[in-house]
Amino acid sequence: MKLIKINNLLIIVLAQLCIKYGLFEPFNIAITLNGFGISLLLIATASIGAAGNIIIEIYNQENSESENLLYGTISEKSANRLFIIFNVIGVLIGFYLANLIQKPGFAALFILISGVFYIYASYLKELIVIKNIIPALLIALSLIVVGIFDLLPAITEKNKESQSVIFAIIMDYSIFAFMIVILREILKDCINIDRDHNIGIRTIPIVLGKNRTTKIIGLLTLLPIISVVYYIYTYLFSNSKAVLFVLIFIIAPLLYFMISSFSTSTTKHLIRLRLVSKLILVIASFSLFLYQFVLI
Repeated sequence: MKLIKINNLLIIVLAQLCIKYGLFEPFNIAITLNGFGISLLLIATASIGAAGNIIIEIYNQENSESENLLYGTISEKSANRLFIIFNVIGVLIGFYLANLIQKPGFAALFILISGVFYIYASYLKELIVIKNIIPALLIALSLIVVGIFDLLPAITEKNKESQSVIFAIIMDYSIFAFMIVILREILKDCINIDRDHNIGIRTIPIVLGKNRTTKIIGLLTLLPIISVVYYIYTYLFSNSKAVLFVLIFIIAPLLYFMISSFSTSTTKHLIRLRLVSKLILVIASFSLFLYQFVLI
């Protein structure tokens, strides 16, 4: 479970389920996948993500003094075997789903994501800034893929306008997730600064220093805060309950995250802030259930 980073995968699966049953189902929009189909999509996404996390851990191991992965608990041979298994599962299900919705070209998306994970683990994670952007892009894409497989194939001339509105909401949430995950990745670099320094990986905290980086994190947090405030003003302002929910459960944690980033850089506190960032993603996922009360 630790090797595949099950907690992160569960957050992705939760977000995908909230898109399906919090955004698609209440509006009775035209969709392509039934319960079985969406289950396969979740398994495929989680499998590719698990394989990606494994290959990252394998490449980290090459620069570690430990003989096995996860402090000696899993051999590299076993990890490579699991990497292949999860990749095969994800790609095969992707091919099946693409043919199920009569869009065989969509299968290339799973192959592309798998390849990006491999390139990231073997090369890109050593490039400053890029190593933070790639995971955020992959998380955002894991949300968009629900719209690609479930929404796009069902678009017709008659429902094009309503389908486009729903897909636009998915894109907005993907952008928000992208911003939060970038902050989380930079936080992770601050927490792992000693390890990264020992294995020769250049990260933002190593180049700029941990204290300066945490202040940059605080400044960058203004972007999702401003985005959410704008979103409230533009789309949710007419519904006081939705506004209250977002202010209390999303804006308030973001403000805490920002203020705390300026005030301390201790490892214990940074770990707490990383948990807050995950909590924000979970709450944002559940907020998708609000749209049935806002748009109807």
